[in-house]
Order: sequence, then C-alpha cells, then structure tokens
Amino acid sequence: MTEQPRFSSGEWKLPPEIKVLEALGAIGDGRIEETEFGARVVSSDGTRTYTVRFDEEGWRVGSTDNGSVYRGYYGYPIVALLMLKGYLPLRRDLAEALRGIPWRELNERYKRYWVVERIVLDRLKERGYDQSEVKEYIKTVLQKLKELKLGRLELGQRTLF
Repeated sequence: MTEQPRFSSGEWKLPPEIKVLEALGAIGDGRIEETEFGARVVSSDGTRTYTVRFDEEGWRVGSTDNGSVYRGYYGYPIVALLMLKGYLPLRRDLAEALRGIPWRELNERYKRYWVVERIVLDRLKERGYDQSEVKEYIKTVLQKLKELKLGRLELGQRTLF
C-alpha cells in the first residue's frame, strides 16, 4: 500500500533530536555510500536502502526514508550526508561511539523517540560522554540545519513499512 505524504510540500521541518544521533550511527557503521548525486544509505538492520539526492546548485535535497517522505522532516539519511559533505558539524568520535546500535529495532520496539533517545544517551554516558555536551551538539546541528534552508527535492513515493 502506498500512503500519501502527510506534510505540506513547503519547507522542511527539523527532525526529532534523536535523528542527529541516528545519522551519526549510520556514519559510524559505514552504512553510507556517497554517489554522484547524493548517497545510498542502508538501514541499521540491512533490510532497506534509502536514496538521498542533493542538488547543490539548486540547494535542494530529498530522501526516500519515511521521515522525509511521510513526515516532512529532514530524515537521518539527509542529515548524515550533509555531515559528510561538511554542511553540518560532524563528531567522528560520537559516530564511532554509536556504532552497532540497532536503530530500527529500537524504534519499532519502543515507538517513541524519547525512549530511544534515553537508551542511546545512556549508552554514550557509559562510554564516558557527558550527556549535556551531547545535547548541546545536537542543538548546534539542528540550528545549522535550520540555517541551511534547503528546498525539497521530491523523489517519489515509498511504501510505508
């Protein structure tokens, strides 16, 4: 079944904070393959591949992940690509610390981003990271993302779940 997007086709919305950490996890896991026009991003469980297109001349971006298509926010594949391209701050140390997290499994099990965020922040704390410092980094990334003001590049519909 193909579902229609639930957002207006105007500006991108900012993603939930957890998506910044999920983007770092994808980078740490090496699940992003940059291509001529963007990237291919493999999901944490390896069952899905998302396409990201970035038109740097037209300053537009699009992705086939559910957050981008159905909720109208910059999905984690977009955030990850923008980090790798230098448009958003990238903390490689955090990316390494977030390797191996089963993002899809956690998101599906708990169905609430704040629960998954708590689990991930606790994992970072166990690895010696100050949670307030991590939260400040997330806010910085989201502010920079807001300042980019990228247009929407439609890539077509995806099948939901």
